Amino acid sequence: MIKPFALHARRMWPFALWLCFFYTVWIAVVTIGNDWGTVRAHWPIALAMSFGSYISGSTPMGGGTVGFPVLVLIFDFPGSLGRNFGLAVQSIGMVSASVYLFSARRPLHGRVLISGICGSLIGTPLGAAFVAPFVPDLWVKLLFAIVWASFGVMHLVKLRELVDAKGITEHWHRWDYPIGFAVGITGGVVASITGVGIDMMVYAVLVLLYRADLRISIPTSVVLMAFTSVIGISTNVMLSRLDPNLYPMAPEVYSNWLAAAPVVALGAPIGAVVVELISRKPTLLIVSTLCIGQFVWTVIREGVSGFGLVAALMGVVAFNGIFHILYSLGHSESAYDDAEMNLEVEPGIEFANADQSNQA
Repeated sequence: MIKPFALHARRMWPFALWLCFFYTVWIAVVTIGNDWGTVRAHWPIALAMSFGSYISGSTPMGGGTVGFPVLVLIFDFPGSLGRNFGLAVQSIGMVSASVYLFSARRPLHGRVLISGICGSLIGTPLGAAFVAPFVPDLWVKLLFAIVWASFGVMHLVKLRELVDAKGITEHWHRWDYPIGFAVGITGGVVASITGVGIDMMVYAVLVLLYRADLRISIPTSVVLMAFTSVIGISTNVMLSRLDPNLYPMAPEVYSNWLAAAPVVALGAPIGAVVVELISRKPTLLIVSTLCIGQFVWTVIREGVSGFGLVAALMGVVAFNGIFHILYSLGHSESAYDDAEMNLEVEPGIEFANADQSNQA
């Protein structure tokens, strides 16, 4: 009989192969391009993303959640650069975390994930081409701040209940595909503007509407954000070649990506590993507080006042109103049936047994 540790190590070969491939390519690119000086010069973003990548692997938040405010609020770059950097760095960090999650056979909600990917495949390019270029820079910053402040408020209010959830309800099973597809399209548009968002949206649907275990919700959000990031940055690069004025791709995106990529390739999977060994509550509590803090910081730094401030606050209220509706639907009398709770195995995706998983 193979011991559990040996079995786990055997399963990790795709992840090890991915890391070898990435670091070989990265070293070759930096060496051929003589960019070692560029990597050293951009060490601050690499340092910041060491924390951001941990967050992206251990919570339903992409690494852009840290990268965006660092570049936009600290280094005063435009929101479009923060968005593109977020998508670029997540296309490495969250893909790396996803490879680890699949290799370790972590539980995912397959039907919502697959339909979400289909929706993102439509919504992300459409948003990048027809929405993002026409959103003023201040609105990009405020939308980012509003989305994540709303996420922070929701967690601070519902944290204990979310952490204690086990399994997943079958009540919404027949709606999996339309729900996932709707999240994919709308979340793809949001991600095309801010670089993040679809991960928070699918996570909110799973924990509030489906009452899903965090061990299902977080991996599902990580994989969906990874796919959206690859589609988003690929679309933005192609569009920048067609019309660099309408779809700018600043050189600083590539420079910062070079410095941060080798950090997030390991940092995000480490986050996914560490959070299995400790309670998720402290991490989510800290991150939720930071989400609210960056909203306050954005409002003060950008001098938002009057109608703009009222609109921003109402945006947070509106998002939390949507969260409350999802929560109410998920806890309706018909959905709150403990007999329906289980971990359903989706076709093509292997689920871990809840009894064998670490407690949140």
